[in-house]
Amino acid sequence: MRENWAMADALIVNASPLIFLGNAGRLDLLLAAGASQIIVPQAVFDEVTAAQRDDRAARTIKEAQWIERAAPIDPPPSILEWDLGPGESSVIATALATPQARPVLDDLLARRCALALGLNVIGTLGLAVAAFRRGEVDDLRQLITELRAAGMWLSEEVINRALRLAKQR
Repeated sequence: MRENWAMADALIVNASPLIFLGNAGRLDLLLAAGASQIIVPQAVFDEVTAAQRDDRAARTIKEAQWIERAAPIDPPPSILEWDLGPGESSVIATALATPQARPVLDDLLARRCALALGLNVIGTLGLAVAAFRRGEVDDLRQLITELRAAGMWLSEEVINRALRLAKQR
């Protein structure tokens, strides 16, 4: 987890952050991040709102008027060589094509790809820590508990590290 908590003009969000935040009832953390745009590539939107998914996240994301859907972008070879899924590839390709964008990715391989391409990546847990540090979340441990209940897997080691980082100002 990187300690650069500054947000970007645009957040390009992948499926897992949308699902975890949506199912935890905390999609608002994307808005609270301070970006002027919250962009979801069409491939990601389709993945999260597919007919077989009828969870809180799918319903909330369909209703969120503030989420902008990005048209498909063909990922360049520099992304394709990483053999990522279509959602991760579209998030990174969209971030590369969007000035001052920051991808929101949880998948480790996708994060490595984005970092290798010079992007400033943040994940769901990073969004939670940043919100806590800005005073938008009072109890980070409770928020992490809610994210875990929503399906996000986090080891105790990662949780403890996030809690330590959150208290460093």
